[in-house]
Amino acid sequence: MNGRDLVRSWWSVGVAGAARGLRTVRAAWRRRGADATGPGPRVRARVPGTVREVEPGPGGGVLRFARSELRILVAVNGAVFWGWDGAGPEPSYALAGACPEPDPRAELEPDTDGGWRVVAERVTVAVSRHGALEVLTPGGVTLRRDLPPRWWEAEGGGPARWMQRSEVPADARFFGPGGRAEGPRPGNGVSGTGSAAPVTVPVQLVVADAGTHLLFVDNPWDGTLTLREGAEGAGSGHDRAGTSELRMEGGPVRGWVMVGTPARVLLTWASLTGAPALPPAWAFGHHHVREGAGGEDEVRRVVTGHQERGLPLDAVHLGHGHLDGGRAFTVDQDRFPKLPVLADEMRREGIRLVSVVPSAVRAEDRCHEGVFPDLTDARVRYAGLASQGLVGVWHTAHASVPVGRVEALGLARAAYEGLRDEVLADEGPLVLSPSMWAGQQRYGGVWCGEGAAGWSGLRASLARVLGLGLCGVPFSGPDVVGVGGEGAELYVRRLQSAAYLPLLRTGAVGRADGGPWEHGAVVLGHTRVALGERRRLLPYFMTLAHLARRTGAPMVRPVWWPAPEERELRDCEDAFLLGDALLVAPVLEPGAVRREVRLPRGRWYDTATGRAYEGPAKVLVDAPLERIPVFARAGAVLPVRGEDGGTELEVWAPAPGRSGGGLVVPGGGDGGEGPEAERYSVTRSGPRVVVRRETEDGVEEPSRPVRVRGLDGPGGQM
Repeated sequence: MNGRDLVRSWWSVGVAGAARGLRTVRAAWRRRGADATGPGPRVRARVPGTVREVEPGPGGGVLRFARSELRILVAVNGAVFWGWDGAGPEPSYALAGACPEPDPRAELEPDTDGGWRVVAERVTVAVSRHGALEVLTPGGVTLRRDLPPRWWEAEGGGPARWMQRSEVPADARFFGPGGRAEGPRPGNGVSGTGSAAPVTVPVQLVVADAGTHLLFVDNPWDGTLTLREGAEGAGSGHDRAGTSELRMEGGPVRGWVMVGTPARVLLTWASLTGAPALPPAWAFGHHHVREGAGGEDEVRRVVTGHQERGLPLDAVHLGHGHLDGGRAFTVDQDRFPKLPVLADEMRREGIRLVSVVPSAVRAEDRCHEGVFPDLTDARVRYAGLASQGLVGVWHTAHASVPVGRVEALGLARAAYEGLRDEVLADEGPLVLSPSMWAGQQRYGGVWCGEGAAGWSGLRASLARVLGLGLCGVPFSGPDVVGVGGEGAELYVRRLQSAAYLPLLRTGAVGRADGGPWEHGAVVLGHTRVALGERRRLLPYFMTLAHLARRTGAPMVRPVWWPAPEERELRDCEDAFLLGDALLVAPVLEPGAVRREVRLPRGRWYDTATGRAYEGPAKVLVDAPLERIPVFARAGAVLPVRGEDGGTELEVWAPAPGRSGGGLVVPGGGDGGEGPEAERYSVTRSGPRVVVRRETEDGVEEPSRPVRVRGLDGPGGQM
């Protein structure tokens, strides 16, 4: 770090955090010295040394070096564990249960140049005689190479700082970790893994021509991750590998690697850290956050405001204003004397109430009993919320006291287990957190907050949702809140983008009611259209949630998800896939009424005009203020909400001579596995499109209404 970096680190904190900024600068000076000479003049870095002894065992074994030891384990699900200095896979907050059983077919065996290797069905792991660890495809192509770690022991004992550098192929691209970047790809630069990065987990999803792999470093200590993407040269020997440098302030040196297609990798990750919780059906609707200090009548006024203007509303999130002195689990009885009655009244209107739970203790409240959600009896406390008629919680943290990642996981678990058995039997609870750790998806989702202001903030909020999905958290979304001075256009574009994300929350924009109508009639009209389309797609969102629980696949995906080998798609940062049927292209620049969209291979229909385009291609399409471009994949079957409230099938015609299909999972979230998926096939012969439901006994006519699109729209194949 040079002097310019130190100045940046100071100014990035701001006036309110001057004390913290001073600590940051001091730490930066210490780190600058450590980078040059190590932690101190009398402390030398420890490295493993050369291998001295090997102990093979099921799934791998232990390699003992001169100054450390390395444990390798290939599990039956294909995941690879590695741990230095005696670190094992357990105990771990991230694992959903016990460590998976070792693969009995994999074992350490001698390799070239004094090294060792483990050959498994999906991956080969090679360890050099000095401790470098290489992950290869079954065909022998390198996916990543981790150099031997380096430790700096603290003088007088205590935890040792450590660092590990890694290399990936020149064509590889990093995704994740935890959505801390301004775009879906972190690109080049430093990403914090400390408490100042509330939704960051040390996960790297790396996509290259040779294959995809996910790396998880199971260590919640503070640290930094520096990523540098590689570059391919003009000839042999001129490629520059991509690099990753992880520096941690302590904790175990251990992690997991999963290899395969993106779908296979996320399935393995879910089997390791747990299947995502199934949100209740109403959670995919429109949520509105009420942060004001008003009472029960104000909540009714907000609900009435939406209903009178034809705006769908499914949940109201009560903010800190409904708590007694801002203390968790303590409702202000003066403003909310009959909260259970209000909750029951709202439920009859189809609206649920969700309570805020502060996740940190204010200094002035430390003497109050029950302020902090004590994890020893938090389930009882959360169950008490259910008795008030509340069916979900959203955790917050005071800005001056950030919540740690493992603490956030513990709170999410306590909330989920405390509410799960108390809410209605036909739906599970909703649990939202601002911070997370690996495995958080077992209990709920993440709300990303308002994010940064301006158009760059819109782009960053989309990146966070994509990053969280690739880290195993499929249910997330930003808050759509009109920020002063940003203008109506940006508010509309934020809302239009959020309408296609799993969690849709709006908030107060300045005055009493806090509804979108405060921006005027034009914004109100565009809001009504966006929320109406969201309501129409609710069955599709619920289907994607069921599939995410069963497969670990994110609901919102990068456009390269089905074809990671297509390099141009790996660099696409301004669009995303919603499931495998829709491609959404948000408007990310002010004043734009048209935008360029990169389409993957195959036929795609503009859902607004019905025009067909042939990919791969870049197309220029209209993007007026009333909508953003959305494309449907030819042959897709989407479950949508019909005018009568029931589910119907929207089928996009395959290209002539081609076929398609899709899955529909009926019903909503109930915390269980849910009903069986309905599988549909689509064939086209000339102008005729045939839709059939596939069953164990053969095929049959669909029992749901079917509407075929793409046959009578404007032509124009490109």
